[in-house]
Amino acid sequence: MSLRCISKRSGSFESSGIRKVFDLASKLSDPINLSIGQPDFDVPDVGRKAMIDAINSHHSGYTPTQGLSQLRSAIQHQIDERYHHSDRVVFISSGTSGALTLALLSTVDAGDEVIFFEPYFVMYYSLTCMVGGLPVPVSTYPDFSYDIDRLADAITPRTKAIILNSPSNPTGKIATRAEVKAIAEIAAERDILLISDEIYKTFCYDVEFVSPAEYNDRTLVLDGFSKSSGMAGWRVGFVHGQGELIEQMLKFQQYTFVCAPHVGQLGALAVMDADMSEQIAGYRKRRNMILESLDGFYEINKPDGAFYMFPKIPKGYNSASEFVERGINEFSLLVIPGNVFSRVDTHFRISYSAPEKTIKRGIEALKKLAIQN
Repeated sequence: MSLRCISKRSGSFESSGIRKVFDLASKLSDPINLSIGQPDFDVPDVGRKAMIDAINSHHSGYTPTQGLSQLRSAIQHQIDERYHHSDRVVFISSGTSGALTLALLSTVDAGDEVIFFEPYFVMYYSLTCMVGGLPVPVSTYPDFSYDIDRLADAITPRTKAIILNSPSNPTGKIATRAEVKAIAEIAAERDILLISDEIYKTFCYDVEFVSPAEYNDRTLVLDGFSKSSGMAGWRVGFVHGQGELIEQMLKFQQYTFVCAPHVGQLGALAVMDADMSEQIAGYRKRRNMILESLDGFYEINKPDGAFYMFPKIPKGYNSASEFVERGINEFSLLVIPGNVFSRVDTHFRISYSAPEKTIKRGIEALKKLAIQN
């Protein structure tokens, strides 16, 4: 087949650097894998049982595009209880990534600018390019706090949307109430869509989670069950926002994802009230173990939530890519270089959603990488 068939759109972004590390992990013998951004705990028993029962009861057909009514009703009730907005509607998406795709397809035209904070989740940049938009990263270095003046300076007449991800992937940073309020207010004042990616909101250790929807009723919220309930592979997310925008997103869902998986939606309904406090406490313990063990070896801004941290590479390395390559070659250590999430390559991402045994091996390898250089 001639390469004439390949679209220009395909060349506007590259394959995920995270996926490249995942592929590498499958080829290594007994790797120390601190790269995977998904929970290592299983779906709660009640959810697994519900999905098994759904399979045995032949629930294998399509659901309505907007999702099963009983799941939507349960989530809508929670949203209404929290926000009391007169116009806030929910639908079920094929994961949070699917929701973001639909959001950008529904709002961004060629040449429109999408602002997000750097370092950023990899999809923000690539999906913006995919729909013909222009990515505008706003730096949060060196401490990953949200500078409202930097945000204001980045806004132009072509700015269509701002994406906030708190708790953050890759830094674990949770935006403070004051930061969230300021971001929400500037978006409202400038009539810019604010997209709040809240997939990690369950994982908060020291700082409260605050949604910008508390201060801006036009905020579009993306959420789901992949992280909070260990259901990453079941692809069940949800979105809530103003009804007119939700209707447009549903049109795109009809012609792309069609609907979220039927069995996964029934599993999600079953786990909505599951107690995940033990799992959250376990992740807090792992975070603290890494911070205490690597103190003095690496410069690390303490993460408030999610299950990531973003250390700075030790002196003597030219880039995080060089550091990561050495870790792979000498210790079969898998972490993600900072240039996957940023225009600079000075940090690397550790995921502590791994067994403690793996984390302890990773700590020893990281110490050696710091000392040997």
